[in-house]
Amino acid sequence: MPAYRYEALDADGRPRKGLLEADNARALRGLLRAQGLVPMAVSPVAAGPAAEAGGRRSFGLRRRIFSGTGLALWTRQLAGLVGAGLPLERALTALAEEAEGAPLRELLAELRAEVNGGSPFARALGAHPREFDEVYRAVVAAGEQSGALGAVLERLAEDLEARQALRAKLIGAALYPAIVSGIAVLIVAFLVSYVVPQVAGVFAGGKRALPFLTVAMLAVSDFVRQWGLLCLLLGTGAVLGLLQARRQEAFRLRFDAAWLGLPLIGRLARGYNAARFAATLALLAGAGVPILKALQAAAETLNNRAMRADALAALVQVREGAPLAAALAGKKRFPGLLAMFARLGEQTGRLGEMLDRAAGQLGAEVQRRAMAVATLLEPLLVVGMGVVVMVIVLAVLLPIIELNTWVR
Repeated sequence: MPAYRYEALDADGRPRKGLLEADNARALRGLLRAQGLVPMAVSPVAAGPAAEAGGRRSFGLRRRIFSGTGLALWTRQLAGLVGAGLPLERALTALAEEAEGAPLRELLAELRAEVNGGSPFARALGAHPREFDEVYRAVVAAGEQSGALGAVLERLAEDLEARQALRAKLIGAALYPAIVSGIAVLIVAFLVSYVVPQVAGVFAGGKRALPFLTVAMLAVSDFVRQWGLLCLLLGTGAVLGLLQARRQEAFRLRFDAAWLGLPLIGRLARGYNAARFAATLALLAGAGVPILKALQAAAETLNNRAMRADALAALVQVREGAPLAAALAGKKRFPGLLAMFARLGEQTGRLGEMLDRAAGQLGAEVQRRAMAVATLLEPLLVVGMGVVVMVIVLAVLLPIIELNTWVR
């Protein structure tokens, strides 16, 4: 049964909008009148090819409806309903009835209308690329073709949850050092720009020379007060310029390659991107997606342009007949562990399973390194902040101590 958007007036003349299903527009108007509403406008929710354009018009200018966690939860719910034997259309109907918020209900109604119109589910998802990326759609298409959509959706939900868990742990590991660093910068800026001049100004008129540490701190304070705002503006401009330059593909490629060469951050970036690449490739290969298409989709998930270029180069080698393991082994930015597990998968015929194990080990290694770096940074930041504050306090107290000695 197709879905229609409607605009109507109630008995008090107040406008009402919504989404309802009916056999046709005339039946929908009759349904609205039966509810005491005066229909003003009725438009069908597009299905098939029209839905692709309509979906983009409806949602292209809005923020995403699904967050990463929300998409994983929704996929898990859909997998449970389909796996229990419920037809896809009825599963979408059930989820639409339980959906919170009009945008999500409208999105699910459009998906349901397209499925009812005979479109494959993957094609219906393709009308909303902001919500469902290429990897998601490829996995769903493979599940539909194999007749195991429920199991494939379950595996997809697990992959989304694992990806969100890894991202959350990395963000959690970096959050505390970032907060401490920000607070430390604000405290030091306040002490240097306000406290030090106020206290040291008391001794400026004296005939005795101020201690070297106090003189140096006053010089730093003068610089911050005179040029601090300009330095802040220049720094902000440099960051904005860097972000603008990263939109150019050639610069982005060089920048990302240099980023991978950094001592600590580079290794974390390599591990994170390799884990994401392996997990996506394992998911697609396990769902039955052809290896060339799986490699193309997995490469597109890489944020680092240098590693993406290596993955696409490996795709060219595989297309020419090279084994996947050999193609990956020649790309030094990818960890050797990934090529090793790919070789085992090709030899045993269990490529998806072996790549999944590689993704698990790479993800665990990234988590371990991130937690180790965060654990090391926390005391170093506290000690560093304490040293800076101690130097500022000494610069303030030394003139007082010398004055007390001189009076005695």
